[in-house]
Amino acid sequence: MLRDITIGQYYPVESKIHDLDPRVKLIAVLVYLISLFLFNGFAGYAVVALFLVSVTAASRVPFSFICKGLKPVFFLICFTAFYHLFFTRGDVLFQWGVAEVFTITVTRQGLKRGAFMVLRLFFLVVGSSLLTYTTSPNKLTDGIESLLKPLNKCKVPVHDLAMMMSLALRFIPILLEEANRIIRAQSARGADFEEGNIVVRVRAMASILVPLLVSATRRSYDLALAMEARCYRGGAGRTKMKPLKYHGRDVRAYIVLVVYVMVLIVVNHYAMY
Repeated sequence: MLRDITIGQYYPVESKIHDLDPRVKLIAVLVYLISLFLFNGFAGYAVVALFLVSVTAASRVPFSFICKGLKPVFFLICFTAFYHLFFTRGDVLFQWGVAEVFTITVTRQGLKRGAFMVLRLFFLVVGSSLLTYTTSPNKLTDGIESLLKPLNKCKVPVHDLAMMMSLALRFIPILLEEANRIIRAQSARGADFEEGNIVVRVRAMASILVPLLVSATRRSYDLALAMEARCYRGGAGRTKMKPLKYHGRDVRAYIVLVVYVMVLIVVNHYAMY
């Protein structure tokens, strides 16, 4: 159940992607997400798929671990495919119905549009998940704070925003483990979370959500006390033990990113003709 959720978790392993500067990975993910909207044909997806497979192989994150992260968005992917498949007008490929009361129509445009959007969601989730799989929360916080540092001149609390994002990522695996512990405890007392219709399952989840909310509140209160006891006062005057520095591998990563965007633009340009 909840133990299969991997989004937001860090996968510790030695790889070339793990060794990159977090600022490089943040910029790369941003450019990657924008690139998914730069083309309107399947030729562009071939370039994106090749780039994503190469990055995934270099990260050494198991494909089975990545697939687990798709389970929370599986319903969204299915709903997107269903909506575009049956509600897009165009050249009819299949039609079935009872007189004019109920009719199911599948069009060529709907089939193409549904496949197009499903691929886009798949690449979006997998590509963005690689950021947290290959970057520890501490490095991710440092990277976000460094990239947003110019906003300090506008009196934006960059350090506080980065800290909140880091804490949110840290709490994901902790809360999932706590939820699994509650599920096992409730199951030992006779609770059943797998049987029944959707309404019964939602009602059964109330016995999980209430103690989970109480546990999360208690943990946040303990964290606030610990930070206050250590005289935490935000980012003013703070120094870092390991400041971020660019290396040769980071420059090469930027070059690869530029080449990827250029190839995608060229392929999309020629695919239109």
